[in-house]
Amino acid sequence: MIYLQSYTLPTLDEEEDRAERYWSRRAGGNPHPHEYPYGMFPYMGLRRIEFSDVTIFCGGNGSGKSTLLNLIAESLNLPRITPFNTSPFFHEYIRYMCRWEVPENRGIAPGSAIFTSDDVFYGLIDRRVENFETEDRRRDAEAVYREEKARMMQGATFSFRSLADYDDLVKRLEVRHKTMSKYVNTHAGILSTPDSNGQYALKFFREHFRNDCLFLLDEPENSLSPRYQKEVAQLIAEYARFFHCQFVISTHSPFFLSMKGALLYDLDSRPAAPKRWWELENMQMYYELFEENRDKFEKEKRD
Repeated sequence: MIYLQSYTLPTLDEEEDRAERYWSRRAGGNPHPHEYPYGMFPYMGLRRIEFSDVTIFCGGNGSGKSTLLNLIAESLNLPRITPFNTSPFFHEYIRYMCRWEVPENRGIAPGSAIFTSDDVFYGLIDRRVENFETEDRRRDAEAVYREEKARMMQGATFSFRSLADYDDLVKRLEVRHKTMSKYVNTHAGILSTPDSNGQYALKFFREHFRNDCLFLLDEPENSLSPRYQKEVAQLIAEYARFFHCQFVISTHSPFFLSMKGALLYDLDSRPAAPKRWWELENMQMYYELFEENRDKFEKEKRD
């Protein structure tokens, strides 16, 4: 399903014309500012971007793939989990410099969003912090249980004199009728099952993907082993094919780049243009690495 049809970036003349008119109204202003993201894309020859069910921006560090993804996300007002640090120039650039097309009969579906590698990372950290806090509460609950159990073993009596003693009475009854584990679970909660980074990332995407939505993913491969990169790529392919979702992804992972039917924009080439995944420079480097060591892999198979 196509929700975002195209996105058009400005030419250098358009950027400079806007800058001239904008800054000429300000005393002492520089008529040709280089504030982010001005001056990035015109020199790449990247103008109009067409989108498919799965569209991928690929390139090395500093190629602009994350910036482009954030431009699109802010243009469409897509919700995000981790705050995006930007500047007035960024939104001015979107307002006056960029254009986009969506189908006339439908806008961007509710539930659409941008997810970044920071969302997964901070979610993993939050879960670990919650477990640390739960462990503290469990230790406190265990101490209360042992203390009350020791009083009972010593034959301590309890006198209920007023409502102020009610909580102590309830606690004593709970300790009498519950095992330590049940008492601690009731009063302190249960520790979350510890996940690896890859397990948590896969669970994160499964929980956040919805049917009939547009999703922007910024380097989803971060912190993922090859196995989990492959599983997340398969999940994306399933949602695009069977659940009418559209994905726009920035990545340099071979498992995402080689997704069947994906439309790839190589931001390292000049001009930036669509390419097939096996034509990309980083994929050629992978190929060369394995070709140079082909005998080792073949020997491993024979053995």
